Amino acid sequence: MSKISAAITAVGSYVPDYVLTNQILETMVETNDEWITTRTGIKERRILKEEGKGTSFLAINAAKNLIDKSGLNPEEIELVIVATATPDMKAAATAAFTASEIGATNAFAFDLEAACSSFLYGMSVAARYIESGKYTKVLLIGADKNSSMINYEDRATCIIFGDGAGAVLFEPDQEGYGVQDEILRSDGSGREFLQATYGGSSYPSTVEAIKEGKHYVFQDGKTVFKNAVFNMADVSERIMRRNNLTNEDINWLVPHQANQRIIDATANRIDLDPSKVMVNIYKYGNTTSATLPLLLADYEDQLKKGDKLIFAAFGGGFTWGSIYLTWAYTSKE
Repeated sequence: MSKISAAITAVGSYVPDYVLTNQILETMVETNDEWITTRTGIKERRILKEEGKGTSFLAINAAKNLIDKSGLNPEEIELVIVATATPDMKAAATAAFTASEIGATNAFAFDLEAACSSFLYGMSVAARYIESGKYTKVLLIGADKNSSMINYEDRATCIIFGDGAGAVLFEPDQEGYGVQDEILRSDGSGREFLQATYGGSSYPSTVEAIKEGKHYVFQDGKTVFKNAVFNMADVSERIMRRNNLTNEDINWLVPHQANQRIIDATANRIDLDPSKVMVNIYKYGNTTSATLPLLLADYEDQLKKGDKLIFAAFGGGFTWGSIYLTWAYTSKE
């Protein structure tokens, strides 16, 4: 019997309708389009503005998009993983609600949180369930409503983040397609440089903390940038070397969309032509857990069966890693 690997067989996505452009941000904080574009590569980002709608709304719509496109029967889904840094609520899993709302009545579900690396780690988890031979359909969703924890008077963070969701279906493959290798890492000493302090168990929310804005995201931009540039590029190079891959072998780099300069540095480290680098940061900003699946959704029509993809991400915590995957299908015209 051939070895079972975990292949991506379907992709879906969803972004909110409201577009927050750099020009609009100019009216909100002291910044301008040229400054934002030069330093981040971002032109606009999507924001979920409707009251009472959270990350699950994004996740549900991305999953429904995948189901509609692929013709998947949601009752056949056995596991739903929602990779997110912004769950709807504490204690109640966003994934459980998402699964119920999409009709995945036979699935169990859980959330996975590793900041911007959440979806990448989720790929590893989903692959293990498939490779075990016990599960045949695992739905992995990356979704974040970052606007729920952003201070729109803080120009260091409000220019970067957006809301969105992407979904992929993992199924068994015996032809050698799917997840081939991974390098995943973390360093907890970095958590002070990118986090939202208040609202967790160490520092529960208080009236005073909220008035002072301590529940919003804080980022030490220079430290995060330096670590992201080094670590994303390092693991991408290492996974290629470990699998005897050259830049000619790689069809696509699928990098986390935090900053265009980080994306460029990662591509340069592995000497990859810019035409092989997936990029959509200019229209979505940093959607944290959703960046990787949104890239797959945007580039799905260009992907061909057998294409070699290198995924790379870096997030708060610090968390980072790289996954090597071969694409399992060519999209229908």
